[in-house]
Amino acid sequence: MRPNYTTFAHYYQSQHHMSEINKESTEEKSLNFIEQIIEEDLRNGKHGGRVLTRFPPEPNGYLHIGHAKSICLNFGVAQKYGGGTNLRFDDTNPVTEDTEYVDSIKNDVQWLGFQWVNEFYASDYFDSLYEYALRLIRKGLAYVDESTSEEMAVMKGTPTEPGTNSPYRDRTPEENEDLFVRMKNGEFAEGTRTLRAKIDMAAPNMIMRDPVIYRIKFAHHHRTGDKWCIYPMYDFAHGQSDSIEKITHSICTLEFVPHRDLYDWCIENLEIFPSKQYEFARLNLTYTVMSKRKLLQLVNEQYVTGWDDPRMPTISGLRRRGYTPESIREFCDRIGVARRDNLIDVSLLEFCVREHLNKVAERRMVVLDPLKVIITNFPEGKVEICHSENNPEDPNGGMREIPFGRELYVERDDFMEVAPKKYFRLAPGQMVRLKGAYIIRCDDFVKDEAGNVTELHCSYIENSKSGNDTSGINVKGTLHWVSVNEALPIEIREYDRLFSVEDLSAAEGDFKDHINPNSLQVITGYAEPALKEAAVGAKFQFMRKGYFCLDRDSTDEHLVFNRTVGLKDTWGKVAAK
Repeated sequence: MRPNYTTFAHYYQSQHHMSEINKESTEEKSLNFIEQIIEEDLRNGKHGGRVLTRFPPEPNGYLHIGHAKSICLNFGVAQKYGGGTNLRFDDTNPVTEDTEYVDSIKNDVQWLGFQWVNEFYASDYFDSLYEYALRLIRKGLAYVDESTSEEMAVMKGTPTEPGTNSPYRDRTPEENEDLFVRMKNGEFAEGTRTLRAKIDMAAPNMIMRDPVIYRIKFAHHHRTGDKWCIYPMYDFAHGQSDSIEKITHSICTLEFVPHRDLYDWCIENLEIFPSKQYEFARLNLTYTVMSKRKLLQLVNEQYVTGWDDPRMPTISGLRRRGYTPESIREFCDRIGVARRDNLIDVSLLEFCVREHLNKVAERRMVVLDPLKVIITNFPEGKVEICHSENNPEDPNGGMREIPFGRELYVERDDFMEVAPKKYFRLAPGQMVRLKGAYIIRCDDFVKDEAGNVTELHCSYIENSKSGNDTSGINVKGTLHWVSVNEALPIEIREYDRLFSVEDLSAAEGDFKDHINPNSLQVITGYAEPALKEAAVGAKFQFMRKGYFCLDRDSTDEHLVFNRTVGLKDTWGKVAAK
């Protein structure tokens, strides 16, 4: 499947007010289909000109990059059209929920740059949902079933064959109400009774074949405690919660298309506010899994260090790795809002963060594979201060001081004993500029008994210092470097993609069979001393190496940096093709 790179309107930058919606524009609009629906509703005065969306996560795991797309869409369109967004936790399954997940979700939404107008929980509506269930029972539209889950599965039929009615389907409303109240009062064991909507066991949409809307669960709820031992199913709680909050546009991913019939059926038969569900394609990303169940497996089975492991596609993992909210919003903007599933190349996400970090990350020199250089004509013990810009993309970024001494480190692959043509780094007799410092010439080198080069002997051109160069010498190569005596050892965690297969949905075997064994490499680098002042989360471009950020595992004595992304723009090459 080819990646889809459709772009939708830059909603998070929009400052339009509702009064501007109907203005004639001299520029052609580029609206996604959700925006087209909203603009049509506003023109028709639907919902009194209001726009109220909601983001309804289950508090049973951490949010991932797919949720970021939904967050940007729900909050973004509401902002664009002068409306708001509710954050509503779908906490209808007490077995899998935890306040840790609630806190992480709120933190992720705010970190992405959005703020909800109301914070709600499906559990806020348990009393109302119970009354709605009684209303359906009294209308003859719901019944208590004693069939096992296995029996119900058999009775449901197949996509080509109708189902068969439950033997309990024709109970009277009075019998059903009595049994449902007794379910609520804890008189029946878990799994022995359910409440089912009474719709049509021959419906083409199998979800409409008398779906379960309440089940018994003797489990402590993180908000309601032990008040309830019956809990609504998501399909029942979802639409009614939307209706209670008077949500105008309930935006879901495509897997909820078959559920829309039940959503509408409940609202119609309960005669409540008519919220409307709309579906868009979920985000599928190469080399990535988007299932919270599978991500939980990775955490529980310790394939990763936690939900915020920088290899995870969780928002907290991306944040720890060094991604910025601006880059994630830009990524969601670029991939657009589609009606059909597609597979997005993860290189586009890397492209977006690279583009943003290039503008905001300060530059530092760090040598990852050191080769010692001795400047033979520089006095021993002397330290000279050089200066270099913090960020050439930022005119107000300022300069920093870098110590220069007789002994330096350069990258081992910046020297070749026998250099080919158009090699502009160090080789015998060849000159390069050291970034922010002097031009040096390689005069000699030393090898060990195994034939490995261990040391370069170079001389510096005294009047060639950057910013005050009067040497008249032009060189084509510029190298990063670190003074040996002032070098700061740092731990560098080089992260790669967690999986080695592009499309995991099409891969054979268990998804964990395709974990990349080289997704994390830990090395020691040698940095210029300015990195001592870095704060946790601070982002840098290590010159000629990539973008890195300071990890929370760091201490004053031991700094740890995560590689966010390399400098190489692989997606740009893909897009050019």
